[in-house]
Amino acid sequence: MMSPSDADQPAHPTRTVQSAGAGSQAGAAQEADGPPGRPALRRTRMSGVWAGLALSAVVLLLLLVFILENEKKVDIAFFGAHGHLPLGVALLLAAVAGALLVLIPGTVRILQLRRTARRHHAAAQRASSAAGAPDRPPPDGAP
Repeated sequence: MMSPSDADQPAHPTRTVQSAGAGSQAGAAQEADGPPGRPALRRTRMSGVWAGLALSAVVLLLLLVFILENEKKVDIAFFGAHGHLPLGVALLLAAVAGALLVLIPGTVRILQLRRTARRHHAAAQRASSAAGAPDRPPPDGAP
């Protein structure tokens, strides 16, 4: 995936070199947009989502092949519960459980850091307003 700052950057920045005497507005627009008739392409969030979905589809296809190739039944025992599952399904469930062991504490830590950042931001705003820094301008039509 790409970071949010990448979403606003052009995929391939293109610039044209102007001759020394060409200082017209059309030349400036051409320099910013690339060759005439071919505007610069920009990365968007939807293109990132599309790429992520395509990659996810490939991974799911590979998982499906893995499960279908490992059909042998195996005995599974977990805290006294016993059962029979195909080997591919058992390994996939073990991988999902391992991912959850990473995701749950990671999510808790991210939430802690966001709460701390929010508190620091609020304290900084209170400190700047107490120091006499001008607040936001009043909305239009306010007295």
